[in-house]
Amino acid sequence: MELKRISDCVWEIPKTGAMRVPGRIYADKRLLDLAKGDKALDQVVNVATLPGIVKWSLAMPDIHWGYGFPIGGVAAFSLDEGVISPGGVGYDINCGVRVCKTGLTFKELEGKHKKLVNALFNAVPTGVGGDSAIGRLSKADGTGIVTTGAKWAVEHGFGKPSDLDYTEDGGTMAGADPAAASDTAFKRGLGQVGTLGSGNHFLELDRVDETYTPEALSVFGLSVGDVVLLIHCGSRGFGYQICDENVHDFVKIAGRYHIDLADRQLACAPASSWEGKKYLSAMACAANYAWVNRQVIMILAGRALSDCLGKSVEPELIYDVCHNIAKIEDHEVDGKMMKVIVHRKGATRAFPAGHPLTPAKYKDVGQPVLVPGDMGRCSFLLTGLPGAMKETFGSTCHGAGRTASRGEMNRRMQGVDLDAELRSMGVTVRGKTRASLAEEMPSAYKDADVVTEVMERAGISKRIAKFVPFAVIKG
Repeated sequence: MELKRISDCVWEIPKTGAMRVPGRIYADKRLLDLAKGDKALDQVVNVATLPGIVKWSLAMPDIHWGYGFPIGGVAAFSLDEGVISPGGVGYDINCGVRVCKTGLTFKELEGKHKKLVNALFNAVPTGVGGDSAIGRLSKADGTGIVTTGAKWAVEHGFGKPSDLDYTEDGGTMAGADPAAASDTAFKRGLGQVGTLGSGNHFLELDRVDETYTPEALSVFGLSVGDVVLLIHCGSRGFGYQICDENVHDFVKIAGRYHIDLADRQLACAPASSWEGKKYLSAMACAANYAWVNRQVIMILAGRALSDCLGKSVEPELIYDVCHNIAKIEDHEVDGKMMKVIVHRKGATRAFPAGHPLTPAKYKDVGQPVLVPGDMGRCSFLLTGLPGAMKETFGSTCHGAGRTASRGEMNRRMQGVDLDAELRSMGVTVRGKTRASLAEEMPSAYKDADVVTEVMERAGISKRIAKFVPFAVIKG
């Protein structure tokens, strides 16, 4: 595969064969070599063959192989001639991250890490399946959840109205239609609200370890040494079912719309078709479900911390972003503003200072971007830069990005004392199973420090602060 160097950390795959646009990869030489190790770059090429794609098929520096689209992939499609692809959103629709102030300092929690971990683990259900700590909800509740999103949670005692101001899209994605989601999706989802799930999802306490821009950090009300709560999860079985059903349906209709697929996993439908519109409505339902899920977990975690410490701890939301979503947005294409459907799969929205969708409190610094790393090293708070609007449809990386599969990590970690290894990094952890920890050990991931540095060098997003974990629960 030919790769042309565009700048210090931008590489281009020239348009050849069935490609409708070039591919672009954000990476330094080290990260590019890692990307070449799996089929992720082939997936960048495959995405570039889809109808209606504009400008580029993009890959962020955390790129790795995914379902159809690479994880870390971004692509925008014309509303009139383009497609919507469930594989370009992902199975865990609106998987995302929220970060909250706790009002605690790292110093005052010394000697209490294990107690805190156990309290959080007992309060927030984890693992595959997982029964909600708030019980199985009714279908009427489900309808409210998937249509109004985080607002439903606030109205039912989980948080306060101001939380909505600091949630992407106000915690409610427009266009959700419960009729677009199957009974099976509701059956899977109604008992999982307020649960963490498995895989790379986590709930953790981090200390603010370092700041790159003290003035910007003060806007977020944080200082070095403060403790923040990070929550990383999505739409659970509800979103998975919606993706799975639509992928299978879209494979069957590709011929009807004369769509030649380079890979069956790229199954898609014209955005203007009734099938495409139905998926968008169902996807919006799952996005709203995920915002409710993270909102409920935040409150459950706050209650657990309060009980554990014997004083009131009310997490204050700094921001909540999603990184598995497709959105209709206005972007400049070939010198003209155009409505496009931006697919962000393992990529985060990163709007700059002054953008109308950035919360008023952050208008001078830019939209917050939350990039979780692995449970042993660090995560980051960033903000969007103007370069994101020019080059990446207002998008940046979403995490560190895997370098080893879960199966490989289970083999690699045989005989290793996982708890001891993490303790050596200053981390107290509790997981549902040993396998769930082995799969997510730090060596499974790229270094988030390097990934976020690349995006800053490229002028896409700016690092504000580094968070270091010390108390983690996993599914």
